[in-house]
Amino acid sequence: MRVGAHASIAGGVDNAVAEQREYGGNCGQIFSHSPQVWQDPDIGDDEARRFREATADHDVGPWVIHSSYLVNLCTPKADLREKSIASMQRELDAAATLGIEYVNVHLGAHTGAGVEAGLDNAASALDELDVPEGVTVLVESDAGSGTKLGDEFEHLAAVLERSEQDLEVCLDTAHAFAAGYDLSTPAAVDETVREFDAVVGLDRLRCIHLNDSKHECGTNKDEHAHVGEGYIGEAGMRALVNHESLRDVPLVLETPTEDGRGFAWNIERVREFRE
Repeated sequence: MRVGAHASIAGGVDNAVAEQREYGGNCGQIFSHSPQVWQDPDIGDDEARRFREATADHDVGPWVIHSSYLVNLCTPKADLREKSIASMQRELDAAATLGIEYVNVHLGAHTGAGVEAGLDNAASALDELDVPEGVTVLVESDAGSGTKLGDEFEHLAAVLERSEQDLEVCLDTAHAFAAGYDLSTPAAVDETVREFDAVVGLDRLRCIHLNDSKHECGTNKDEHAHVGEGYIGEAGMRALVNHESLRDVPLVLETPTEDGRGFAWNIERVREFRE
């Protein structure tokens, strides 16, 4: 089983590998820079080499770079669109430098342009990227508040179909649950997985953000909980971790650090759930 968490690159991106191992993880995710500002990744050749070597030496991977929170692929605003495309290109180039397989991105919000126009904007923005060989863009499912897109599986499928890029998908369990896809029982997990397969295709699923939810199904509220201790709960999380169609998909946790528990506790919990 490939399970890990979001790791810090403080002090150098190569430190993320050691941190991931301290958590007990064997795959993971990073930001290449602060996700709340427009900023270029600042990764030196030596630290990139150390990251690649440590990843290979300790068999940690796959890794995902999560794009900036400011990126909005659906936007109708030309200046924001240009900044978003430029930011994504820098993330892709950083991934190539680090030997990272995936760059993860939310579609963003259409801000009044409408769903179809927003999806068209996202697909065409993605088409402007020069994706390096060995790197894949993952479009992430969203909780769907306001005019954000990606909360419906149909949104993900539409962008995959309309874009000329070879895109894949990251499914966030807390986001899907908040968007109205029940995951709280084995039967509900089966139904949601079947729907995802019918609309998007399980063959396009490359990563799962395994997060429980602090809010009920369908609330569109995105707040993560410890594994098995939110509204998805232990039964739902066990069903996700053991579902025959999901067993080989890497699991990346973005669970909170609170109540004296952090990533290590949550990763161990996932391992305990695995049958």
